[in-house]
Amino acid sequence: MNIATTVADEFDIEAEEGSNALHPLFADAPRSVSFNKLRKRLLRQVRQALDDFQMLKGQKRWLIGVSGGKDSYGLLSILLDLKWRGLLPVELIACNLDQGQPNFPKHVLPEYLTKIGVEHRIEYRDTYSIVKEKVPAGATYCSLCSRLRRGNLYRIAREEGCDALVLGHHREDILETFFMNFFHGGRLASMPAKLLNDEGDLMVLRPLAYAAEDDLAKFAAAMQFPIIPCDLCGSQDGLQRNAMKEMLADIERRMPGRKDTMLRALAHVNPSHLLDPKLFDFAGLMVQKP
Repeated sequence: MNIATTVADEFDIEAEEGSNALHPLFADAPRSVSFNKLRKRLLRQVRQALDDFQMLKGQKRWLIGVSGGKDSYGLLSILLDLKWRGLLPVELIACNLDQGQPNFPKHVLPEYLTKIGVEHRIEYRDTYSIVKEKVPAGATYCSLCSRLRRGNLYRIAREEGCDALVLGHHREDILETFFMNFFHGGRLASMPAKLLNDEGDLMVLRPLAYAAEDDLAKFAAAMQFPIIPCDLCGSQDGLQRNAMKEMLADIERRMPGRKDTMLRALAHVNPSHLLDPKLFDFAGLMVQKP
């Protein structure tokens, strides 16, 4: 069984009839059976993640990171749909951090977010120049770029009175991060679906934790989101993450369903069957004599 198909519905998605059941964002979306199944699957998976990790506990206002890529557009759309149905009792504000990449189309996101009626904030910070200056030729930009972006988003979240920063990382991001740490970092760790930041004043949430990247790509194409390509990290070849992505894709081709199995494995950890004495008291194991 898929990891995200067991949520108890508070409303019957299958019983939806007519356009009144849909957020206006979906007014021009396809009316096909395949798209409706895709949209409903993403809704269920997000609701499952919200429930499994208690993401709504004590939350009042969320800052949604919107980069202009397919994942963050999909995240925002699903959250708006849930809020439309009365199932997401938090305020939402979308935020794009313009990092100063050359040829970045500054008008696209403000126009789109205004069109769909979403409260938003566009912040300019030239982290692009910092990354290009600090990272040696041939090295990957991702780590420094991510840290600079995250620091600015934390600041903006505080300024906007938000309890959480909400990001569009999906199933493949989580699995790729796990294997990067496994192969290159020598540790078992991935992206958590819910994380308290170091300062202890903001949650980092990933409601798309159960969603497949391929589903999000199909959803973005059907919704005709105005995608903005990345000219920094996305412009590099030979990244470790790309190698992990190719490896996982190859495994899935040869053994369909393995990605869901791997994701379930991350939720079923048995410390006594690993090798970390900090997680399990191996020294305390004693034979019980009759």
